Amino acid sequence: MPKQTHVPGEAFRYMENAKELLKAASIEGNAYIDKKPVREAFGTAYLAVLEAINETLIKKGLTVKQLPKSVDAYRAALQKHLYVNNGKLLRSFEILYDSLHIAGYYRGLLRNVSTVKDEIKAAEDFIKKLLN
Repeated sequence: MPKQTHVPGEAFRYMENAKELLKAASIEGNAYIDKKPVREAFGTAYLAVLEAINETLIKKGLTVKQLPKSVDAYRAALQKHLYVNNGKLLRSFEILYDSLHIAGYYRGLLRNVSTVKDEIKAAEDFIKKLLN
């Protein structure tokens, strides 16, 4: 079995991939016509958020094997290792989970151009806050 590794900077790479997916999506009026690339962009942006958390946890001393493997484990890790500013980081994660993963990717509910771009920007801001 190959050794599990973590590649620093993956979160930013994933975010760029998400943006590229959106650039290729057709827009009519103020809505994306085809929701498939939009859903893929949301899924990729959510993975970028998880990669940023992983990278931050590794910097805090966790090993790749100790990284969270479920959303509940990510919540617990944020509370245990990254709980700052009275829980603002955890609240931000919860909002991103709901918007990116559930509404955007899983259910495919978000297609308004400005809403989609705002959510992608929120993910990018979260990542920058963690990694910069």
